[in-house]
Amino acid sequence: MYIHRKKVLIACDSSRTLLGFRGKLIEELVKKNEVHVFTPTISQQEVSDKLNDLKVIVHENELNGSNVSIFSDLKYISKLYSLIKTIKPDVFFPYTFKPVIYGTVIAKFCKVNCITPMLTGLGYNFTSHGVKKSLVSTITKSLLKWSLLRSDHLKIIFQNADDYHKLIETGIISNQHQAFVVNGSGVDLEHYDYSIPDTKNINFLMISRLINAKGIKEFYEAAKLVRQKYSNISFKLIGAYDDNIDSINKELYASIKSDQVIEYLGEVNDVRPHIKQASILVLPSYYGEGVPRCMLEGMAMGRALITCDSVGCRETVDTSTEKPNGFLIPIKNIDELVLKMEHYINNIDDILNYGLNGRSFAKQKFDVNLVNAEMLKIMQVN
Repeated sequence: MYIHRKKVLIACDSSRTLLGFRGKLIEELVKKNEVHVFTPTISQQEVSDKLNDLKVIVHENELNGSNVSIFSDLKYISKLYSLIKTIKPDVFFPYTFKPVIYGTVIAKFCKVNCITPMLTGLGYNFTSHGVKKSLVSTITKSLLKWSLLRSDHLKIIFQNADDYHKLIETGIISNQHQAFVVNGSGVDLEHYDYSIPDTKNINFLMISRLINAKGIKEFYEAAKLVRQKYSNISFKLIGAYDDNIDSINKELYASIKSDQVIEYLGEVNDVRPHIKQASILVLPSYYGEGVPRCMLEGMAMGRALITCDSVGCRETVDTSTEKPNGFLIPIKNIDELVLKMEHYINNIDDILNYGLNGRSFAKQKFDVNLVNAEMLKIMQVN
């Protein structure tokens, strides 16, 4: 009996996310479907090799998701339009802003049967201040509303309920839209396996791009204050310093690299060895996350957390009194961040216990297999 293999087209703004964030989903999709990806140029050979092994058909472009360039965006739109017209996908799955905004409109125009854009957080577009960022945010909101106009073929996927309610409140979508909330991108509990945290050499680790809204300055300033009192405590920072509208200034970047307050490791291909060496994961973000990936990875590996009581971040902390796995602090509050760091320094058992609770919480809520099962239902390909 012949079974029709659906064509699924995935569009992203960074090739690094294809395996790191969507690898397990792609593995499930290729079992019964023909999978294409439309991605910026892949520079990592291991990503190319893995996609080739999975028999994923790759179509590259030159999009820079972090920059504002009308010429570049028009080129992207033209190439994506031609691709959709050529392969005629049954399902179109874009994630992150530019692929969602441009791709959803094109897919509607081309009459794609199932369009499932995923909003992996709203970023600073709904939280920023300043003329430049406010102008970009205003344009982004207008484009988002236009692209997400209700259609019977459109199913919007959110990674947290706050983002869904924010788009309802701002009138970008309505209650009549088909909308679904899933638990982030999920985390592979086998790949990110549990290890006992080091409580003798306490180390605080932050994994993030070096942009202001992720709380880089807050982490740096808190580290300085803690080390004045506890000189044996160490801090590490992993993440790229790239061209972004909200990148930290050059002075702060220079201080981080030279002051020896924080050990800055730049961008790494595999965060697992560094999480294994860490005692606590920290993310003082007010960026507007979906569900921050680094927190899920830390939870899966049994690390206690400190993060902000902000959109997306708050999803990763179980605030129940029975099985806490970390602390939520107010945004931009360095003093509170220091207090929570000192709590772990002076209560070593909590490093172990909160880490175990976090691993349990990840199994219960964020297991990638549970999240992907929901995704496949939404896409109607299971």
